[in-house]
Amino acid sequence: MSLVCPPPSLLRRHCAAQSLPSHHVANSFSRFKASWQEVAGVLVLSAIPFTAVKAIANSPLGEELQRRMAEKKKLYEDNSAKLKALSDKARTESMWYGDDRPRWLGPISYDYPAYLNGELPGDYGFDIAGLSQDPVALHKYFNFEILHARWAMLAALGALIPEILDLVGAFHFVEPVWWRVGYSKLKGDTLDYLGIPGLHVAGSQGVIIIAICQALLMVGPEYARYCGIEALEPLGIYLPGDINYPGGALFDPLNLSNDPDSIEELKVKEIKNGRLAMLAWLGFYTQAALTGKGPIQNLLDHIADPFHNNLLSTIKSLVLERQNTEGRKNMKSKED
Repeated sequence: MSLVCPPPSLLRRHCAAQSLPSHHVANSFSRFKASWQEVAGVLVLSAIPFTAVKAIANSPLGEELQRRMAEKKKLYEDNSAKLKALSDKARTESMWYGDDRPRWLGPISYDYPAYLNGELPGDYGFDIAGLSQDPVALHKYFNFEILHARWAMLAALGALIPEILDLVGAFHFVEPVWWRVGYSKLKGDTLDYLGIPGLHVAGSQGVIIIAICQALLMVGPEYARYCGIEALEPLGIYLPGDINYPGGALFDPLNLSNDPDSIEELKVKEIKNGRLAMLAWLGFYTQAALTGKGPIQNLLDHIADPFHNNLLSTIKSLVLERQNTEGRKNMKSKED
């Protein structure tokens, strides 16, 4: 389901009775077009991070930062090796790793795959499709999972917070419901950040401009992820960890990795919450398609009347609505 297009049921419920004037439709679709000044501005702004990093790396300041890092790199590597050894020891003693870790079927006897040995955080022996028999594929899938889990947690926060703030009256947004934001941009609406009039940068631009901006801004982080933890060394920044857990002052400002027992347990908690967030988004999509409301409003409706506001009752009402629509069509065809 697209994040910017309205669910089909909503089009039937909210838009069937409304016929938009042709000039309004033309104006809406004109928002897809962008002037060359807008495109040029986005390209320039998106190039600033790349240009700044390259300029600093090749400047005397960058050379000084690299020299200082080179002087301390051996010390950093030794400390990183010690922490890694302590982390490996913590895993062997933790209940979340190894052969004695919890499994996805709990106490039920089952022939769990031998290639899932409890080395990775959140390994409950679940691979009924046998996708991770290849060790290289296993680590690749884990990299993808942890990446999507973090995105899902951030996205869930971004979907819930605006709706909560709008419901409690702290801020009033043009569109507080997550899926309607993209739909509003398709209609050409201007969106203000935090509901503050005039506070908009991308919110006043068309969909094409926003898409270009997002794509270009993501090139840098994705390129750095592709290059690995050495990508920031030209700026004099040494990352002691790996691609999934880089560590260092930039990614571990609270120095949580200094406690190996705690950090290994936090890795398990992170992937468990990330999986929950990914499942939550499946629920967000389904709710948006069936009710057209945000997750918070759906929760409040369910708490207020759980017997009439639930999944089964919603599906039943949609089925009845479809049957009634088909019945009216059949009656009309017979009359004709």
